[in-house]
Amino acid sequence: MPIVDVHTHMFTRRWLELLRANGSPYHVVIRPDGREEIYRGETPVVFPQPGHFDYGIRLREMDRAGIDLSIVSLTCPNVYWGGEAVSVEAARESNDSMAEAQRAHPDRIRWFTSLPWQHPERAVDELRRTADLGAAGVMVIANIAGRSLTEAAFAPIWEEIDRRALPVLVHPGEPPGADLMDMGRYDLSWSVGFIFDTTLAVTRMIFDGFLDRYPNLKLIVAHGGAALPYLVGRFEKGDEVELPQRRRMSAKPTEYLRRLWYDCITYDPGALRYLISVVGPERVLFGTDWPHQVHDVYGSLANTGALPADQRDAIRGANAVRLFGL
Repeated sequence: MPIVDVHTHMFTRRWLELLRANGSPYHVVIRPDGREEIYRGETPVVFPQPGHFDYGIRLREMDRAGIDLSIVSLTCPNVYWGGEAVSVEAARESNDSMAEAQRAHPDRIRWFTSLPWQHPERAVDELRRTADLGAAGVMVIANIAGRSLTEAAFAPIWEEIDRRALPVLVHPGEPPGADLMDMGRYDLSWSVGFIFDTTLAVTRMIFDGFLDRYPNLKLIVAHGGAALPYLVGRFEKGDEVELPQRRRMSAKPTEYLRRLWYDCITYDPGALRYLISVVGPERVLFGTDWPHQVHDVYGSLANTGALPADQRDAIRGANAVRLFGL
C-alpha cells in the first residue's frame, strides 16, 4: 500500500513576488537570522523554506522518507489579498504550477486547487478550470480574510464543490483578531491560533447544518482535527441543552465529526490515538506539513507506525486511495 501525504505545501517565486508587491495586509519581513518571513501586521503567518519552491527537493525528501505520493497545496495566506485581479492571477499561477508538476511527475504528485474565494464568481470559474486540469480537491483557509466559510456569499462555490464531490482540505491561517489577542508573541499564532481558527470554522459548519446542505462534501480537517476531537463532549452537552427552535442540525455533533476526515499531524502519539478513538481509523489520513519548519514527516511516520498494522496501513495510504479514487 503506498504512503500518501495529503497535507504538504508548495509556493512559487511568482506567488511570493505578487504578495510582496500587492499583499496588503500581508508583508515580508527580515527575521533576526536574516531570512524572510511573511507577517500580517505583527503576527507571523508563514516562514518560506527552500522546499516550498523546488520539486526536486520535494522528490528527494519523499524518497528519503518513503512517501510515494504527495497531494500538494498552497498554504496560508493563500490568495485572499491584493484585490480581484491580483487574487485571480495568484491562484492561476499557483494552480498552473502544480498542474505542471503533476504532468511532470504523474506517479508522485497530485494537488489541491486554490481559489479567489473573496470573489465568488471568479472562484467558481477557477474551480471549473482547475478541475479540468486534474485538481484532486480544493484547499481553503479556515477564514477568508476574516470572513466565515458559511457566509451566504460563498454558497455558489460550495454548491459547485458539492456537485463535483471534491475533497476539501480546511487549513488554518491566522485567526481574526490575532493581533488583539497578542498571538504574534512567541509565535502563538501557529501553536494556538491555527488550532483555534480551524476549530471555530468547522464547528460553525457542524452547528449551522452545513453538512446537511452539502451532503457530498468531503472535508479534511488539518492538524488532527485541531481541537474538535477534544471538544466532543462539550458539543454533545451544548446540543443537548439547545432550544429546539434554534437547532439547525439534523444529527448529533458526534455523527458529524465522524463524517469528516482528518490528517494525522498531532506531534504526539497519544493525541493521534485519541483522535482515532473519537472518529475511527477509517477517517484519518497521512500528513506531514512538509516543508514548513514545523513539519512532522518522521513524527507522522513514527506515530502511525506504532499503531496496529491495519490502522497504520489505512492511515498511511488506504484511506486516501479510497477518498481520492487513486
